[in-house]
Amino acid sequence: MEISKRAKILTAGTITGVFIVMLILWLRLHQSKTIYLLAGVLAAGILSITAWLLILHNSFNWRKLSLSSQTPNGTDLRLEYSFLRKVAGLPAKFRYEDLQRATDDFSAMIGRGASASVFKGILEDGTQVAVKRIELGAEQADTEFRSEVSAIASVQHVNLVRILGYCLVSTGPRFLVYDFIPNGSLDKWIFPRAEASPSLPWRLRYKVAIDVAKALAYLHQDCRSRVLHLDIKPENILLDEAFRAVVSDFGLSKLMGRDQSRVVTTIRGTRGYLAPEWFLENGVSEKSDIYSYGMVLMEMVGGRRNVMVVGDERRWSYFPKMVAEKVREGKVMEVMDERVKKGGGVEEREVMVMACVALWCAQEEAKLRPSMARVVDMLEGRLVVEMPPETEMIMLDLLAVDGAGYRCDQKKPDDVGSTVTCSFSLSFLSGR
Repeated sequence: MEISKRAKILTAGTITGVFIVMLILWLRLHQSKTIYLLAGVLAAGILSITAWLLILHNSFNWRKLSLSSQTPNGTDLRLEYSFLRKVAGLPAKFRYEDLQRATDDFSAMIGRGASASVFKGILEDGTQVAVKRIELGAEQADTEFRSEVSAIASVQHVNLVRILGYCLVSTGPRFLVYDFIPNGSLDKWIFPRAEASPSLPWRLRYKVAIDVAKALAYLHQDCRSRVLHLDIKPENILLDEAFRAVVSDFGLSKLMGRDQSRVVTTIRGTRGYLAPEWFLENGVSEKSDIYSYGMVLMEMVGGRRNVMVVGDERRWSYFPKMVAEKVREGKVMEVMDERVKKGGGVEEREVMVMACVALWCAQEEAKLRPSMARVVDMLEGRLVVEMPPETEMIMLDLLAVDGAGYRCDQKKPDDVGSTVTCSFSLSFLSGR
């Protein structure tokens, strides 16, 4: 619009100027009016058209130059897109060759589960990473990959593992790249494995309990779609360099809309941490994560698995029953991890709080379990922790079926830490 106006003004000025020149020539030379008039009109037309074309040509070149300066080339676009993804916390796509080189051809394995292996690696920029290789069949691997990415890729919390990227191999496994967490998983710090195995002191255990509670409260209440982890256990709780807890492994997770009260899905999770509702076929909810969290708290208090075989007769021992009895008797320190007691710094009041919170979370009736936000308030002292009600503990009935789980899977009886994703029979311990 501005350029067209300028062209019109210039044209009108040119015509006016030509007429003025012609008028002066006629007055001085006294030639025929017709000749001067025709010559003036012709000259004015030629000059006007010439001026118009020059202005349009210049305006076209100016616009072209302006657009070219504003439109980035392909490299700039890729850099800008990469920068925006990084700022937004979205995972990047890695090439298989990059991960192969970063992990020294997948030689440094730092963990292995039922469906995946984890390798330590170093990217070209020096970033230490953990590369998870999902090793299930094509369909199962794709399902677990999608579950993990959809659950964790868009969430940001200091106590949740951060996914850096992914890699898809058309005819091979799926890969996920995470921040490397240096102190490994919680189970290595609370369960004795050898005479000189490290033991997490009480102060850090209590802090880890709060960290995990905050992470689950965020997943259950502060995300657009609620995220159900569905596999909370010590092996999936990592400890960073400051022993801050980081919840990991979302391969079995499910998203639940805010208008849903429960979701129906196939049984998934780990023996010893599954809530009773899994077997009632009524669907699961965030309360299932809360049950698993309660079971983990009891293991943190006692420094032992909740379900294990003890004695020469290889009899089942169910630790939550012992915790409930000692809490009612006011003797909770009798179930405390002896290694932690020897290390000192243990406050009986905090042990009682954690044990009571654990029993509240592990109630068999889902409606009795507190939300994770209330759990955080109880652990941090903002809410009074009341004595939890007695519960039937259906697990005791299942364990009484004469070791059905042991006969079924033919594994060591005390091996209750592996993940299961298929249907169960009656036995809670069956690993089929």
